[in-house]
Amino acid sequence: MARVKFAEKKDVTGEALKAWEEQEANNNLTNMKKAMLLDYATYDAYMGWYTSWNRLVEVIGLRAATIYAHSISTTNSYQLCSLFFISDLKALGIDPNSIKFEAHEELLSQLGQQIVKDPTAVSDEMWAELKKFYSDEELVVIVGFAGQMIATNNFNSVMKIDVDQRLIPIKDEFKPATWRKDVK
Repeated sequence: MARVKFAEKKDVTGEALKAWEEQEANNNLTNMKKAMLLDYATYDAYMGWYTSWNRLVEVIGLRAATIYAHSISTTNSYQLCSLFFISDLKALGIDPNSIKFEAHEELLSQLGQQIVKDPTAVSDEMWAELKKFYSDEELVVIVGFAGQMIATNNFNSVMKIDVDQRLIPIKDEFKPATWRKDVK
């Protein structure tokens, strides 16, 4: 159960109400957004994730972006975001448990894992491999998105945001990473 109450439409005003109605109209009013709409400035800051996501997709493609985001969320052991990306991988026809990576996708998956585990340990060798596929500008987009994804994972983890209704049927498909001691 979430640690904060979710905003209710009757209680939000101004920019928060506009945001609520926009998300509602697009059938995209998630539990995370309902929590964030308790404070519009927080909501607004975190919605930068979508700007970063759209740019990432533009740079590396939807399949690679989804694999990368899934790697970050799963390594971060965060159920809610992992489930969104499990759902998205399935929608792309990819089995999340047996992804057949192209070389650049495997590298992105490894980068996502390393950024979560210890960003200061991204090796020069990994960076050299990344440079074979991506320009400096593209690498800024890729690493910048990881920061956005981790921030979202962390917000949801600390707040214990409930799994959205549409993800409940796949809830058992989430397998937390085991690299951290005592992750449940």
